[in-house]
Amino acid sequence: MEILSVYSEEFKEYGAIVPGEYTELLKVLSSKPCPEVGTVYCPSDKDLEATPSFEYFSKNVYGDMPVQLGYCNGHNNKLNCLEYHRDSEINLANEEFVLLLGRRGEIENGKFDTAKTKAFRVPAGVAVEVFATSMHYAPIGEHGAGFRVLVVLPRGTNVNSLRLEGEKELWATNKWLLAHPESKEAKNGAYVGLVGKNIVID
Repeated sequence: MEILSVYSEEFKEYGAIVPGEYTELLKVLSSKPCPEVGTVYCPSDKDLEATPSFEYFSKNVYGDMPVQLGYCNGHNNKLNCLEYHRDSEINLANEEFVLLLGRRGEIENGKFDTAKTKAFRVPAGVAVEVFATSMHYAPIGEHGAGFRVLVVLPRGTNVNSLRLEGEKELWATNKWLLAHPESKEAKNGAYVGLVGKNIVID
């Protein structure tokens, strides 16, 4: 699968670069645990939220909305699922990583063909906004590399599991999820909305 740059024209349909000074934030992020197998997700971390970047993201990036700074760390090389929120998400890491993204507008009858997924490489130290119209999931580290990726979202996102009648994709607060049938999420009851190959990045 071709891996495109977040500086490419193609990425403009999915997200944007978020300029800023992130030295202290990245230093704190590098101290967070990175499991050797699988991933760990923390929606809100007090150490990350104690950095100057917390106010910057809240006021400058989200227009004075309450936000949470957390992380997704570990090792992953598969698509497995795609999720979306009603707001943009910001990602940033000390290490280069890959995002697999899909367009919400290409969901048809509740299904998304994974062949329409695009891969984008995010350089170390570069913050990217993933638009609310873009689906995403866990980061990917190429060639078995681990990652520590900052996740900035409106406060309350992903905090509680949520099931509402008639909302088959709704999996948690402000989190709509389409799972691949091979994923553990599907085995745990998530809506199976991905069709096609479960993409692997080696």
